Amino acid sequence: MANSNNSQPASRADRRIQAVIFDLDNTLTDFMKAKEAAIRAAADAMIDAGLPLSQQEATDRIFAIYKKEGIEHQRVFNLFLEQTIGRNDDRILAAAVVAYRRARDSSLVTYPHTRLVLNRVLKAGYKMAVVSDAPRFEAWLRLTALGLQHSFDLVLTHDDTGAHKPDPRPFLMALEMMDVAPERTVVIGDWRERDILGGRNAGLHTVYARYGDKYSQYADKIEGDVTEPDFVVDDLLQLLEVLDKLNGDFQANEGD
Repeated sequence: MANSNNSQPASRADRRIQAVIFDLDNTLTDFMKAKEAAIRAAADAMIDAGLPLSQQEATDRIFAIYKKEGIEHQRVFNLFLEQTIGRNDDRILAAAVVAYRRARDSSLVTYPHTRLVLNRVLKAGYKMAVVSDAPRFEAWLRLTALGLQHSFDLVLTHDDTGAHKPDPRPFLMALEMMDVAPERTVVIGDWRERDILGGRNAGLHTVYARYGDKYSQYADKIEGDVTEPDFVVDDLLQLLEVLDKLNGDFQANEGD
């Protein structure tokens, strides 16, 4: 793609794209980096509290639970202790939770250029939403910790929509609430089987954030459609080029 600084059509009404929907984890935030650091810290804390495993053994077992139950499972340490020592030990559990929270909060960061891109998209007059499968409070915790809580017109989580991607309902709900047509909306996300397939099912232009695709080693693949995205980016900054291309093609077609 050609480099894009801040070029855009002169009038918002004249361009094809009116809104951008962002996935949150591993698209705006390096969620898996923070998750991995937090689990390693929790494993070390549990070992210090008496857990008879190595850090690698504990980490592997915890992520095996995440793979089965989902990466946002809220009782992962309880299940881990029940499987490992046959009971919940409050001393070990408390050590894990405290260490996990400290490491997670210190490790959670945005991807490079996130604030720059959000500021440019906002300044250009696009509507912006987050559609996430995360629990509502966890999503707001992450957004607030990173100072992004005021950046979006709309934030929808699984608690708000009652559906997980690739179900199109979360995207369709966002479109309805922003009053934007699907063909005038772009979705960007890191998970092809959820973000990209779900966006396509809702009729959106899809952008695969390849730089953030880190869930796949911890999640089962969804059988069926491989789901080719409309665009692939290796840096969030390239989203600006995608918007320019879509709007430029639209203007060229209108002028024919």
